[in-house]
Amino acid sequence: MKITDIFSYAFSAIKLRKLRAGLTTLGVVIGIAAIVALLSITQGLQVAIATQLQKGFATDTLIVTARSESGFKLLVNDTRTIEEIDGENVTVSLAVILRTGYIKSGGRTSRVSIVGVNFTAYKEIYSSTFSAEEGDIPQNPENNAVVVGKRVSDPWGNGTLFCRTGDNVEIIWTNTTARPLKNETFTGSVVAVLKEVGGFSLGGPSDTSIYIPITQAQTFFGTEECEMIIVRLKNADKATIESTAKAIREAFGGQVTVTSSTAILNVISSVFSTIELFLAGIAAISLLVAGIGIMNIMIVSMMERTREIGILKALGMKNRQVLLIFLSEAAIIGLLGAVIGVGAGWGIAQVTVRIFRGGGSFGGGMRQTNQASLANGITISPVLTPTVLFGAIAFGLIVSLLFGLYPAWRASKLKPVEALRYE
Repeated sequence: MKITDIFSYAFSAIKLRKLRAGLTTLGVVIGIAAIVALLSITQGLQVAIATQLQKGFATDTLIVTARSESGFKLLVNDTRTIEEIDGENVTVSLAVILRTGYIKSGGRTSRVSIVGVNFTAYKEIYSSTFSAEEGDIPQNPENNAVVVGKRVSDPWGNGTLFCRTGDNVEIIWTNTTARPLKNETFTGSVVAVLKEVGGFSLGGPSDTSIYIPITQAQTFFGTEECEMIIVRLKNADKATIESTAKAIREAFGGQVTVTSSTAILNVISSVFSTIELFLAGIAAISLLVAGIGIMNIMIVSMMERTREIGILKALGMKNRQVLLIFLSEAAIIGLLGAVIGVGAGWGIAQVTVRIFRGGGSFGGGMRQTNQASLANGITISPVLTPTVLFGAIAFGLIVSLLFGLYPAWRASKLKPVEALRYE
């Protein structure tokens, strides 16, 4: 008996029991759809977050911060020390002074992060995100120059502007070291509004921050201390990152922490891989339930077709051929259910992300101002990789064959005489 005849006979047997076979196939469809939907959404989320992180994290940078428990303080001039440590690998370093304060414009006040940086060096490191949508970022700014993030200028995301290029704004900071507490202020001029960054940031530009020259920050905040030093390397090779980080820690006597943006991205990717595995395991439970359904229908089918099997064996059909017929039925059900399940899962993933988009984007809570909209949140597009596609189909087929193996084996072992006597 040819293999084509075996599949033809198996398919005919399925068509004779359409309702039962359809319900069994539905179990496979549900299991595969759950796997595909969960994994495609998770991978889409991973891609979206990685893209947003790469905007805020330059992968060829190191972030140097003082260890809080040591009481050590980084100074603005420590950038020179770092550049002298490993001049071959370090292309540029800059100090960042960071305070929380307020910006006042037209009688309205908004809470912001005030960041003091060297505009030229900062733009060199974050060229794709520290980029003006309006105005121009000067290389040699006046001390009153202010660059504002997109969500500072347009906090509600609807074109109702808080401030724009050319406006004079008042920068307010509360000096908590003074007694009594004192509000320090200076009037700045908005020279540029940044393009929308979105997502997260580690040292990089943010939509909810304003930027002032480092010299102005030193005067305004009355300090030479900085919160971090950003170091740009000549490349993002692991060896370069590790050797430079080690040299920086040694130069400061182990009093600083050196964080690699690449290491953070790798950790995030590892976490998502674990999440994907966990979600796939949960979804696979429903597929195992479907497998039990396949075993059940195959056993019932074998019992109903006992006389038929006896006649076939009496006519010369071998045990192996009977086994293949029943396994073919299981394979057809599994393959059909897997293919439909992949399509259904992809559709469910698309509908799910659209529903969330309608109610607000994921991860939009990175704001500090005025109940701003979620317009710079993370937009997810489901990703169906070839691994998920073919893996889901193969998994559905394998589960169906495994659960169909026992009924098929029982059918192949029926003795012709006893089968013909079966009522």
